[in-house]
Amino acid sequence: MRRLIALLLPLALFVAGCGSSAPSSSDPTPSNAGQVAALDQLKVTPGDKAPKVDFPKPLAVKDETIKMVQAGDGPAAKAGQTVEIGYVALNGSDGSVLEDTFSKGTSEKVELSDQLKQGSSVVYNGLVGAKVGSYLAYATPAQSAGENPEGAASTLLVIKILSVKDTPTPLSKPEGDPVTNLPAGLPKVAVDGKGVPQIDVKGADKPKDVVAQDLIVGHGDKVKASDTIVANYVGVNLSDGTKFDSSYDKGQPATFSLQGVIPGWTKGLTGKTVGSRVLLVIPAAQAYGDQGQGQAKGDLVFVVDILGVK
Repeated sequence: MRRLIALLLPLALFVAGCGSSAPSSSDPTPSNAGQVAALDQLKVTPGDKAPKVDFPKPLAVKDETIKMVQAGDGPAAKAGQTVEIGYVALNGSDGSVLEDTFSKGTSEKVELSDQLKQGSSVVYNGLVGAKVGSYLAYATPAQSAGENPEGAASTLLVIKILSVKDTPTPLSKPEGDPVTNLPAGLPKVAVDGKGVPQIDVKGADKPKDVVAQDLIVGHGDKVKASDTIVANYVGVNLSDGTKFDSSYDKGQPATFSLQGVIPGWTKGLTGKTVGSRVLLVIPAAQAYGDQGQGQAKGDLVFVVDILGVK
């Protein structure tokens, strides 16, 4: 299940493509936008973990709204960079906490890319120029009545800019040390003339749990379960080797959050390193279940090249 912030903020924020804006040499200024007056009486008091947030209730906005509440004094975020954020999400009706990364000790990374700018200029312009240590308030319109019984209540996110870094450029292919003497019973993997992995499932054992076997061990950073990664991959059914998905067929690597994929991917790729090629053999229970999804049926096999972390 995707985190709440990935549902509220524009999709481009967490599944941006590989292209991004080049960092600007100018000093941009973050822009407030939307029904800013609705947040005029909002107060944020920093704490040891989550900030204390006070605002008149109920909070209701009809448009995406973002406002700088407290300016930080650290480096300013520039276009093309990646900002690390913490946030607390609140029910606009009664102020109850929906999600809190501060108390969990987790964070999210947001790339200030062209994709984000196109997906939500409100969020993009609110973050570009914001300094580390800043608190921003971001309010979204109410969901449909079926999804939100409160009806008119908006959802409020109070976001803190934790750090700003240049966005690393993804690799073009796996880079690292090949693994020899692989365990018996695994699908066999070869590479065709175009560098695309080919998977042979004949004689492969049925998995009891997720198998995550390195074929190439990369030398990059370790992947965390909360990361968004850039990867090339091929997926086939273990039963008959039928290919059901491939980023190679689409002409470019995929970018996705490990919080938004099947459990077998999250489990199997967490702890692997950038540059690695990983063979995943995933039981149906940790994939799409007995019913499957599209052509993906039962136990699945993937070869995943981890090219970068967003």
